[in-house]
Amino acid sequence: MTRRTRPVWAALALATATALLATACSSSGSEDEDDTSADATPAPPPAATAAPVPGAPATPGTPDTPGTPGTPVTPDAPGSPTAPGSPTAPGRPSTAPGTPSIPAAPVTPVTPGTPNAPGTPGTPGTPGTASTAGARWQPAPGLAWQWQLGGGVDQSVDVPVYDIDGFETDASVVAALHAKGRKVICYVNAGSWEDFRPDSAAFAQALQGSGNGWKGEKWFDIRRIDQLKPLMAARFDMCKQKGFDAVEPDTIEAYNQNSGFPLTADDQLRYNRMLAALAHERGLAIGLKNDLEQVPALLDDFDFAVNEECAQYDECGRLSPFIQAGKAVFHVEYKLGTEKFCTRTKALGFSSMQKKLELDAWRKPC
Repeated sequence: MTRRTRPVWAALALATATALLATACSSSGSEDEDDTSADATPAPPPAATAAPVPGAPATPGTPDTPGTPGTPVTPDAPGSPTAPGSPTAPGRPSTAPGTPSIPAAPVTPVTPGTPNAPGTPGTPGTPGTASTAGARWQPAPGLAWQWQLGGGVDQSVDVPVYDIDGFETDASVVAALHAKGRKVICYVNAGSWEDFRPDSAAFAQALQGSGNGWKGEKWFDIRRIDQLKPLMAARFDMCKQKGFDAVEPDTIEAYNQNSGFPLTADDQLRYNRMLAALAHERGLAIGLKNDLEQVPALLDDFDFAVNEECAQYDECGRLSPFIQAGKAVFHVEYKLGTEKFCTRTKALGFSSMQKKLELDAWRKPC
């Protein structure tokens, strides 16, 4: 499922700040900003499957967010990306909250080709358009999307892009979405072992490190590319065989987490580039999931970005290079209501919406 984690040091800092605040105030209150009554999907969403249970309790005041939202606690400086809601550090957004986003260097936008997604053809950055680079799909900024990992896929959402679970989705669903003119992204976990996947036995125990905060999951030793590459290739082959247009590899920022291995930023760059090469060899587009600190280094390797809660943690500016390069940024917030982020993220060119943490069919787009 969804994966946003933050480094343990950030969690400790937040805990300290919370304690100091508690001693200074005699009472406090929390306001639930999730608007669960507003559902923009055309049809009632199906019942969602149970979302993974985080391995540690959530931060008080944000029971529905696996990360550590709240007052920014760490500098928004390169070199310390983050990942989903565990105290040890999913590969959800990548940088620690705190300071204004770092301005991105201008990048020359890609030249749009023949649109291959629903919408009116146009230049990169125009909502409803997409460009092509050879045979590979290149989603352009502004494309509306649906992200559903829980429950049976609700195919009635009128958007040009769907992001759904690769293992749990049958090829017939992908074909049905294609018949409606949709592009379909294949969600797979590429950075941590899941005991509930059908290929779980193929991953040697030596590849499995510390738990990532979600039940039944452990970080991979991404240094062992020789062992992980064929296993990831098999997963991407599955996506290709089912007819998906792209892949969304999750938990791909283990290097700044308590993975159980002495991973470095270079280890992560090598691993993430390996994933990008595997996708491109199969004609699949690939999205950079969170890992915001490495956006400048990985921009040329990835075709779009998927981000969770950049507004919550004041990180959205770090994704601007994708937009400047004519590449989509598919973005969600969980705790914040749309009135608190849509104006900013739409101005940035993001494809934004509010979702529930379990990522069922409910959505409230900007």
